Amino acid sequence: MSVTRREFLRVSTGAGTATALGGLVGLGANLGPARARAQELRIRDTTTVPSICPFCSVGCATLIHVKDGEIVNIEGDPRSPHNAGTLCPKGAAIYQLHYNPNRPTKVLHREPGAREWEEWDLERAMDRVAELFGETRDDTFIEMLPDGKRAMCTTSVFALGGATLDNEFNHIAQKLMRGMGVVPIENQARI
Repeated sequence: MSVTRREFLRVSTGAGTATALGGLVGLGANLGPARARAQELRIRDTTTVPSICPFCSVGCATLIHVKDGEIVNIEGDPRSPHNAGTLCPKGAAIYQLHYNPNRPTKVLHREPGAREWEEWDLERAMDRVAELFGETRDDTFIEMLPDGKRAMCTTSVFALGGATLDNEFNHIAQKLMRGMGVVPIENQARI
């Protein structure tokens, strides 16, 4: 196995730094104030916006620090009874949702049988989703059951809500889906 000079320097520098910090801690040096000061400098002159973690159904509270219209830090809210300022690994990585270079930012569509993806604007994509929803609903709509009972539904469309959506949005989504005759309606929080 060959090691490049760059890899050797990276490993040796990391090991040296870890050894030095370990030595300081071993000698009784308290690094807590330095860490607190670094955190304080990171969020100085920012606006703090309370929010909720978007990952699971717990609804952990977060504090989003914004400076000049840009998110600079996201952390758990210590006032929350759910998480008391802590976040799980997924919650701790929320910042990456906003600044991940691999995050899709455009609607991509590929026709059946096509090899290439085509960029669509959001309005065109939403119109296509509505069109397909309407076709599926109309093709599979059941007005009456075989025994003569009125059904007025379709079981070919499934609605799945997200755990981080608030009660008001879930209520509206439920009303919309029920109004369209959709029977299987679920929420990610229960799955």
